[in-house]
Amino acid sequence: MTTTASRPDVLRYTAFSSDPAGGNPAGVVLDASALDDGEMLAVAAELGYSESAFLTGPPEGLDGPEGRTYRIRYFSPKAEVSFCGHATVAAAVALAERQGPGPLLFATQAGPVPVEVTAAEDGTLRATLTSVEPRVEGVTDADLAEALAALDWPAADLDPAFPPRVAYAGARHLVLAAATRARLADLDYDFGRLEALMHRLDLTTVQLVWRESAALFHVRDPFPVGGVVEDPATGAAAAAFGGYARELGLVPEDAVLTLRQGEDLGRPGELTVTLRAGEARVRVSGAGVRIG
Repeated sequence: MTTTASRPDVLRYTAFSSDPAGGNPAGVVLDASALDDGEMLAVAAELGYSESAFLTGPPEGLDGPEGRTYRIRYFSPKAEVSFCGHATVAAAVALAERQGPGPLLFATQAGPVPVEVTAAEDGTLRATLTSVEPRVEGVTDADLAEALAALDWPAADLDPAFPPRVAYAGARHLVLAAATRARLADLDYDFGRLEALMHRLDLTTVQLVWRESAALFHVRDPFPVGGVVEDPATGAAAAAFGGYARELGLVPEDAVLTLRQGEDLGRPGELTVTLRAGEARVRVSGAGVRIG
């Protein structure tokens, strides 16, 4: 058991915003080699952020940039998560502040995730992750009805142009599209009921979306299975949504989408989703900055 005196430094960063008061906060431990699973979970619970990232040396056989390849694990306050986009961005920005911008490679439970960090003229760091290959699955009428009942959303409030699906790009998310911005803004759900459904379907979040224009979406992500009501900016869900939108023909095969998230929580953030024709994997990018 690691003592308090020997516990590694826990850094705090926000992702998908250059403002420390925006985006989604994440804890980052750059050397978690002295922590066991229970201790990582305790750190995440103490921070109370939706996820925290814990880095160790690369696993054997992973071929990545020398000195810039790591194993990364993610913990919510309640449990380990297979993949987390905002904590990946936060960790990449933290490393870039110490090593300089450039390529990184993270070994996640879902698979290898390359990240490229660039610096703007004003010094703002921006990270672009490339997801694992996405996939899309159907959802039964009964499970959809249960999700809507937990959200207290009438089925008539859904956008019929965006069929409900479970989308994956490292973690599973139920995608539901609201017909209006007002419907998206009105989120007051049954925490326990939605949590039970999400555990049964192995969902990480529910990705709620509203399309403002051809390439601009507003999104929200309830996250009861992680012990928080809502995730302020969700890179894993953004990647999954990109794969979903492309597979269903809702956007061109070559597209750059903007997802705005966190406005309803007072923590506005922006995620950029890039799709490339002939390439299955999805790119998600955003700024990051240290908190405090």
